[in-house]
Amino acid sequence: MRHWLAVACLSALPACALGPDYTRPELPAPAAFREQPAQTESIADLPWFEVFRDEALGAHVREALENNRDLQQAAARVEQARYLAAVARSPLFPQLGYDAATARGDQAVLGGVAPGAPLDNSSLVAANLFWEIDVWGRIRRSAEAARAELFATEAVRRGVVLSLVSSVAQSYFELLELDLEREIGQHSVEAFQSTHDLFLRQFEGGVTSKLDPLRAEAALAQAEASLRFVELAIVATENQLAVLLGRPAGDLARGAALTAQALPPEVPPGIPSELLERRPDLLEAEQTLIAANARIGVAFTGYFPRIGLSALGGSASTDLSDLLDSGTGLWSLAASAAGPIFTAGQTTYDWRAAEAASAASRAAYEGAVLNALREVSDALSAREKLALVRVQQERAVDALRESVEMATTRYVSGLSSYFEVLDAQQELYPAEYDLARTRRDEQLAVVALYRALGGGWNADLREPEIPLPLAP
Repeated sequence: MRHWLAVACLSALPACALGPDYTRPELPAPAAFREQPAQTESIADLPWFEVFRDEALGAHVREALENNRDLQQAAARVEQARYLAAVARSPLFPQLGYDAATARGDQAVLGGVAPGAPLDNSSLVAANLFWEIDVWGRIRRSAEAARAELFATEAVRRGVVLSLVSSVAQSYFELLELDLEREIGQHSVEAFQSTHDLFLRQFEGGVTSKLDPLRAEAALAQAEASLRFVELAIVATENQLAVLLGRPAGDLARGAALTAQALPPEVPPGIPSELLERRPDLLEAEQTLIAANARIGVAFTGYFPRIGLSALGGSASTDLSDLLDSGTGLWSLAASAAGPIFTAGQTTYDWRAAEAASAASRAAYEGAVLNALREVSDALSAREKLALVRVQQERAVDALRESVEMATTRYVSGLSSYFEVLDAQQELYPAEYDLARTRRDEQLAVVALYRALGGGWNADLREPEIPLPLAP
């Protein structure tokens, strides 16, 4: 009795968990992003539908969140990790099982062999219980690692949501830009057609040589070929967006044209330290580091014995019909300890490997933080500089349009050659294409900034539930 009381007291003691407790690494955290004032407000606090108010884009995003296969796969992996975390924690509790057997042979109940002994029958039914006393924290460290892996998987799912919605927005704005390119291409074809007709009439009237309509025809053919390439790109972009939406390839609805899309008047980025709590990839990297740190403790407990309690109770009989009669009962209580003596360095190697894995995870986490700061800075700079580029390109397009009108008027009046008209047209339409792409890039810069900040597309920050009570 004194022995069992000692064991019970040992199991009741608050056991320590060997291995290092996790602390977040000291990271470079400037007070503000590069060339930005320190401010607490952030565009990432807004939900995506308040940043981009295009109704068609909103419908596409909702459809993607409902039907995208990558997101469904990520959600299933979260469920898998949730149950694996519960599995890793379950050894903290007593494990109850049962045995039932019937046999015939020499001393069948004991399972031994006695040559010459008569054959005998035996039957057994029993319940057994085993409980490993987690004195050194092996199970708790394993559960800590599994729980961190669960949160890392949940962060991956949120990252898929963020990536999915940003990809939908990016493809949508690219599609609007291609629509604008198609419109510019159609106008250029019409203009080159008019120029060709004009030059042809001039040639037929004997005013100019055949060189003018030939050059105009070549320019017209090039414009029509460019338009077909744009139409091809539109189909490819629509198909790509359809896959993101989880639907077969086909036509997709548009909202306002690219030139009518409004940009957020302000895009405050907030403070850099918020990235650590907001960006899914940083959350994933940190949880991976937590899991790796916990596994150091798991490996270190390999130096110490595993201590457990076991119990058995049931009934055994040589006759199956008497199995539950009085006098056939059996029971046992036991305590056990098993540990290593010589493992040829395996335990040490496991421990050192766990430390190396933790160091690698730490470096990956710190690198991810630095990359996140770079992405935010790049997006902020892109938005600022692209706005300046757009203003200058608008000036250039306005000037080139006026030059085309003047060149055409001068040619009709006989004051200039056909080269002046063609040169003006061939300068105008590439400039219009460049302006359209800059408008697209301005929208994509906001998308990139919102994504780099880990914006409100991943608004649900609740910890995933685990289908077992918390461990003591």
